[in-house]
Amino acid sequence: MLDLEVVPERSLGNEQWEFALGMPFSQAISILQKHCRIIKNVQVLYSEQTPLSHDLILNLTQDGIKLLFDATNQRLKVIEVYDLSKVKLKYCGVHFNSQAIAPTIEQIDQSFGATHPGVYNAAEQLFHLNFRGLSFSFQLDSWNEAPKYEIPHGAMVKRMHIYTGNNLQETRAPTMPLACFLGNIYAECVDVLRDRAGPLGLKLRLLTAGCGLSVMADAKVRSLERSIFFGDSCQDVLGALGSPHKVFYKSEDKMKIHSPSPHKQVPSKCNDYFFNYFTLGVDILFDSTTHLVKKFVLHTNYPGHYNFNIYHRCDFKIPLVIKKEGADSQTEDCILTTYSKWDQIQELLGHPMEKPVVLHRSSSANNTNPFGSTFCFGLQRMIFEVMQNNHIASVTLYGAPRTTSQARPESSSSSH
Repeated sequence: MLDLEVVPERSLGNEQWEFALGMPFSQAISILQKHCRIIKNVQVLYSEQTPLSHDLILNLTQDGIKLLFDATNQRLKVIEVYDLSKVKLKYCGVHFNSQAIAPTIEQIDQSFGATHPGVYNAAEQLFHLNFRGLSFSFQLDSWNEAPKYEIPHGAMVKRMHIYTGNNLQETRAPTMPLACFLGNIYAECVDVLRDRAGPLGLKLRLLTAGCGLSVMADAKVRSLERSIFFGDSCQDVLGALGSPHKVFYKSEDKMKIHSPSPHKQVPSKCNDYFFNYFTLGVDILFDSTTHLVKKFVLHTNYPGHYNFNIYHRCDFKIPLVIKKEGADSQTEDCILTTYSKWDQIQELLGHPMEKPVVLHRSSSANNTNPFGSTFCFGLQRMIFEVMQNNHIASVTLYGAPRTTSQARPESSSSSH
């Protein structure tokens, strides 16, 4: 049985690990993977058709705990203990719930100190006792006539919630705590830079925290801006973003079959390679001969996609140039985001002329993909990978080829 410390407005955990409010989904998953012998039978719950309308939930069925993540920013919003018989809980090092200690109203008063009266919810038949960042719900099954203000003696806690602020209904996931940075950089947002013809590069607003444990005491989260462009060298990208989490060499080019060149079947001497930045939600493809950037891939990290939980969600904005019919052929500015749906995009950009390329992903271990195929459509030097629920799984941006002698599209002295 797990023995966990409750920290209101902050976390639930022990000496080895803690689930902290504001923690990214993938870090909670890595805790569960690391301790899979102790924490078993975890369910991932999400809405397949409308993934943004419901929280993303990790249900620790064996331990009676649910972790509720904000569907948009994918950070931990609420920690719910829904079955107190499956877990031991303590506050400031002293147990208030264990096999020997029942979580009665008297015990909660003794451990936390009553601050104000409970609130009775007739519909749920529950009494709620709220502290800042912590609330307890008491079951009133055995009372016919529920008192209005006072929680009856002996009433037992049915559920406990940890969250930020004073109101569980209005709580939001806080910003990511310093302890969750772990030496990584994260992207707050990614703007696609473009001209009339198409994308030119990315402007990233990055968040970073002090490196190393010694400076954690006075560490602050810093915000930086960096721009990278098609045609940038490896050194430019490393200087702007630091080392990638992984370098991936393309073994084959599946799109080669679509190229007009007669040399489709001739294997190239060396392969193009990606820099994978998992915490930014971005991949950058370099040409194998020139070592210059030729593609960017932005990942939306929707649950139900084959790559879910490999990348953090890239919160991108892509400005579109849309020609309007009529006098002066006006252009209108629209912005595509991580949350735009494919039918909205087609209304703005028009329908692709070609049939989509169907993408079947499967791992080498078991050639099955439980999530089904996705469809790739090309428009305005962008390839949209569309999921079966009409959401975008990724956007690949292509640059106009540029030689090394050309200058970068804008002076970037400020971003180095």
